[in-house]
Formats: sequence, structure tokens, C-alpha cells
Amino acid sequence: MKKLLFIFNPFSGKGKIKNSLSEIIYLFNKNGYEITIQATQCKGEATTIVEKKGKDYDLIVCSGGDGTLNETISGLMKLEQRPPIGYIPAGSTNDFGASIGLPKNMLRTAEIIMKGQANPYDIGQFGDQYFVYVAAFGAFSDVSYMTPQQTKNLIGHQAYVLEAMKKIGTIKPIHMLMEYDDQIIEGDYLFGMISNSISVGGIKGLIGYNVSMNDGLFEVMLVKHLENPLEFPMILSNLLAKEKDPKYITTFRCSAMKIHSDQPVNWTLDGEFGGERCDTSVLIHKQAVSIISANVEK
Repeated sequence: MKKLLFIFNPFSGKGKIKNSLSEIIYLFNKNGYEITIQATQCKGEATTIVEKKGKDYDLIVCSGGDGTLNETISGLMKLEQRPPIGYIPAGSTNDFGASIGLPKNMLRTAEIIMKGQANPYDIGQFGDQYFVYVAAFGAFSDVSYMTPQQTKNLIGHQAYVLEAMKKIGTIKPIHMLMEYDDQIIEGDYLFGMISNSISVGGIKGLIGYNVSMNDGLFEVMLVKHLENPLEFPMILSNLLAKEKDPKYITTFRCSAMKIHSDQPVNWTLDGEFGGERCDTSVLIHKQAVSIISANVEK
């Protein structure tokens, strides 16, 4: 029989995996897999499990939020031979699942994993850490994940504006210098995002609409600091607009970059705290992992 390693976070999304767990396991068995089940007990455990055991399996499936996916792929990146990954989203935002067309119904997603196609995807490296779809810093880096899903469902993009407005009094610009290709960018920024995703913070198209997740390039977006506080609403509007005004927002694509800040900066990796850095390097591993998805990447 083929061997499947099934890792799940029992607490993600209020533990909703429990309602479908027996049906998912039955489905995997029905499709000829001998299953090893691991329920994570603490942060970082999925990475350790995959790094130690992943090479012995034909397929690895993880279920949880984007943080669980990050841990699983972080472990996978340490292997020379990497089995394909199946992902059953169970978190509140599930940006990566939305980007590759996975449904919210967990059993339906498990069926896709059994019948779908494994497509290659890029993986980002941030210093000695990995990220699947986004590394972010600054004023809005936690807004997407602090905004209640019910509020987002009710009023859409305005939910982010309202949540961000609460933070106006605490916003401070961050001075950064970034080097990529033959370019150097330096300035004061309120927010920055290095992404490889169609959906970020529950919004599709935030970074743009011509995003390929396996082209070996990041999409970078930097929100500039402006002295006039009256322009703050314009910054927010441009952040959510399809066309970004270069007066407020800088965008570019690259495969690698070096980042320097005058003071330590807190980073978010795939919606989780990614540490505090002054200097770091970021690079992309082109088509580093194979993930079974509903969308077929060309």
C-alpha cells in the first residue's frame, strides 16, 4: 500500500476537523493509503515531524490554518526528496487554500487531494525561515488576521479600513533600504509585503491580478509614509485599489532581495510572528514543492 502521513492541528478553526476526521480517514484508506496520523500538540511540531519522517511517505497531507501549512512545508524544504503535499484548510483566513482553489468543505478538499493534480509552487525563504505566501512588516501586517471573519463577510474591504483606522494613533514609519537586481530603494514605509499569493488577508487581488505562484518571482508592495495625516485615507484606498498610485505605494517583482532597517522590525510570516530583524535576505525557491490543487498552474 502507498503510505500517507496525515498531520492536523486539532485546535485550528475551533477544531472543525473533528467533524470530518473519520470520513477523511476512510476516504484515504479507500484510495489505497496506509495512514500515519499525527495531531500536533505545540507550535513547530509539524516541522519536526515532516523533517524526521517525511521522506518515508508517498504523500503528506496537513490540515490546519496557514501556520500549520507553513510548518509542514518548512519541514519539507529540509528534505532532499520531497513527496507531494495535500492541504485541507481549517483556519479562519486560509489565504493559500483560496489561492489554489480549494473549497471550504473539508471532505470535498480531501477528495481533491485523492483525485487532483500535484502542481509545482514557489516557496520563499526569509533568512533561515520559510514562508509559503507572504512576509510582511509594519502598520497593517496584523490587520488582515485581527479583523473578525464575520465582519469581513458583512462589509468586505471596508472591514480592513475600519480595523486599520483603530491603529492610526500608534502608526510609526519604518526606515528601510532594499536591494534587488541592480536597484536600491530607500525610504520611510508604513507597511511592506513580499508575497507569492493570489489571496492575502482574505482578499483576492490585493497585490494584483496577474500573479503566478510558480514563476520564481515575488510580488513586493511598499506603502509609503506621508507627512500629511489627512492623506491617510487615500493610502488605505490605494492599498485596496486595483491600480496602485505610485505616490502612495511602490510595487515591483524580484526573485531575491536584501533588506536593512535602522531599528529591529517585527515580521509576519504566513500570518504568524516571524521574528524581529534589522538585516535579512529574502529569496524564492522556484517550483520547490508539489501541492495538489484544484487549479492547474500553466
